[in-house]
Amino acid sequence: MIKGTNSQTVREVLNRIPDYKRHKVKEVTLDMAASMENIVKYSFPKATLVTDRFHVQKLAFDAVQEMRIQLRWEAIEQENKEFELSKELGKKFIPDIYENGDSLKQLLARSRYLLFKAKTKWTPSQIHRGEILFRLYPSLETAYNLSIQLGNIFQTIKDKRVAFTKLAQWYDKVEKAGFESFMTVRRSIEAHYPTILNFFDNRSTNASAESFNAKIKAFRSAFRGVRNVTFFLFRLANIYA
Repeated sequence: MIKGTNSQTVREVLNRIPDYKRHKVKEVTLDMAASMENIVKYSFPKATLVTDRFHVQKLAFDAVQEMRIQLRWEAIEQENKEFELSKELGKKFIPDIYENGDSLKQLLARSRYLLFKAKTKWTPSQIHRGEILFRLYPSLETAYNLSIQLGNIFQTIKDKRVAFTKLAQWYDKVEKAGFESFMTVRRSIEAHYPTILNFFDNRSTNASAESFNAKIKAFRSAFRGVRNVTFFLFRLANIYA
């Protein structure tokens, strides 16, 4: 409900809530932004900080996409060179087409969404495309498996100590793979290790807050220009409180 994420501004607003009420807050989920951590530690000093699992998983998904995008640019550049060579030789350029009907750059472009999902949720066309993709790029399959394995830790592990062990094993796999994008993910997780592990105490996430924020944004868009929009937002907040 507060515009912006400047820690001083948010803290000033939260300070309007009496201390005894803010001290009742036991747990706060947040992203990895330093400003958010600063706000929570100051305004809710007795609360346990929990790094939202979906922000952690998104880092791994982004790392996979970074690799896919780099490979796509390489494929585009290679196709451009082949096109120019064909042009110099006076031949018509025809790109190689794989058994599912994709050229290489199309294969990499159209694989975006399947890399966000577990293989069990792939459609038949995604299964076919994924098989070709991983046959051509085994490193991308390794990166994809790393992202899925990280998500599985959050989805299936209930015990904090077991989670600690599983994350350590995941770190080892990342180090052996040697992907720079995943090394960045690993360093980010290490920087927030305690608050990430706090997730396994109560398995709390930002999901409900994100959903509420989405409803507010949609509501504001629908009533843009309406004089009493603040009143409507206030009513909406009371309904979902």
